[in-house]
Amino acid sequence: MCEGFSIGRVLAVVLIIAPLLTCCDAGDRGEPGTSRKPEVGLIPAYPQRPGDPDNGHDALLNRPVVTCGLPYRAYAKARGVAARDPGPPLPGRAGRNAELPYGLTAYTTPSGVELVTTNCLVCHAATVEGQLILGLGNAFLDLTGDPLLVLESMGPLVAGRLETTAWRRWSDRIAILADYLRTETVGVNSADNLTLALMAHRDPETLAWSDRPLIEPPPARPLPLGVPPWWNLRKKHAMFYNGAGRGDHARLLMHASAICTDSVPEALAMDAWLVDVRAYLAALAPPRYPHSIDRPLAARGYRLFQSRCKTCHGTYGDDWRYPNKLIALGKVGTDPALARAGFWDRDRFVDWFQRSFYGELAEVSPGLGYVAPPLDGIWATAPYLHNDSVPTLAALLESPTRPRYWELARSDAGLPLYDREGVGWRYLRLREGKSGAMSWEARHRAYDTTQKGYGNGGHAFGDALDPQQRRALIEYLKTL
Repeated sequence: MCEGFSIGRVLAVVLIIAPLLTCCDAGDRGEPGTSRKPEVGLIPAYPQRPGDPDNGHDALLNRPVVTCGLPYRAYAKARGVAARDPGPPLPGRAGRNAELPYGLTAYTTPSGVELVTTNCLVCHAATVEGQLILGLGNAFLDLTGDPLLVLESMGPLVAGRLETTAWRRWSDRIAILADYLRTETVGVNSADNLTLALMAHRDPETLAWSDRPLIEPPPARPLPLGVPPWWNLRKKHAMFYNGAGRGDHARLLMHASAICTDSVPEALAMDAWLVDVRAYLAALAPPRYPHSIDRPLAARGYRLFQSRCKTCHGTYGDDWRYPNKLIALGKVGTDPALARAGFWDRDRFVDWFQRSFYGELAEVSPGLGYVAPPLDGIWATAPYLHNDSVPTLAALLESPTRPRYWELARSDAGLPLYDREGVGWRYLRLREGKSGAMSWEARHRAYDTTQKGYGNGGHAFGDALDPQQRRALIEYLKTL
């Protein structure tokens, strides 16, 4: 996995910029440019532009969404010094891309400089028990370090005027944005905060970059995010945890290119093929549970699900139904910091989006709540809740057992260990939170649910079940 080596880790930061980052009545979506809350409840559908899924798959694997990065020759020199396993190969990668880790893409600038840039798979592909799953949120990406340290180490490897110019364009922007992307804990994502920082440094009408912020930037300390699976996109009317992303999905997806997309013509060129990418994502199937399932037990769990869970999370199978509901904070009870920040603090960012190229076909309308997600492939998507605060389904369905302080258990090779019984990731309970850590590494590994935005409360709907019912429900969830 490309986050396992320092070059890939630094390149990764430039792509963690999905917009306002993965249940409103049709009659009131809120006015553009305001934070007025859509009514909780059903989210209406929006028309989507058609695209070619096959072309979208090829574009996803081989075309750059970030058009600045590290010159390839410098990358090759660094890899020669510290070569490591690039991770599993990904069929469909062509040319230079076939030689690179799956989270990196080769791109040649108009001036002829070959660059290595990050792609979407840095955040949207991960390995479970040795199986690389395309579209799975990467719950192991480490954004706790200071990218400036590695940037400085790469600088001496860059040679020539053209390479230096390309390098400086990328490194100077990362230097400006670095404080907005560093998380407190390994695994959680800073996409939301970094996107807002990018808005602050870009003119909404021309998309021109400014080294100085044009509007007040977000706080430097990001709230944590888990990365939702791509295959849920086919069911969802709105994108993002608070249902903020309304309208054309391709325009919302392409905002991830914003670090180097400096003009409307550049954005239009990317928009032409991101419509195909959206079509591919909408056709992406969830992975099937790879181990045996107790079918009679799952059948009992199905009946429990139908009586207790389908109202918010929908039904499954060939005749599936998904309600697309925004659930009020008071009802779901999960950590409110992300939804509150999106609702109360961001009028200037909503206004920026609606004035921009991206807002021509889409809108940002944050709600004071969280969307109850589809549960397809849920066995693979741990940790759970919008902030990745609960490591297993067993703990999600029995809130008193959730660990207050924890870290992922790892093998002797440093790899996370899948928990087949609890369905999720094995973890170690810690006696203290970050304040008790004896090193920076230990501090960054620790998930401390007492910190702002990191709470693991709420969604206590499984507490009323007895142990046999929970076991049956978990067995059914493996089948989705």
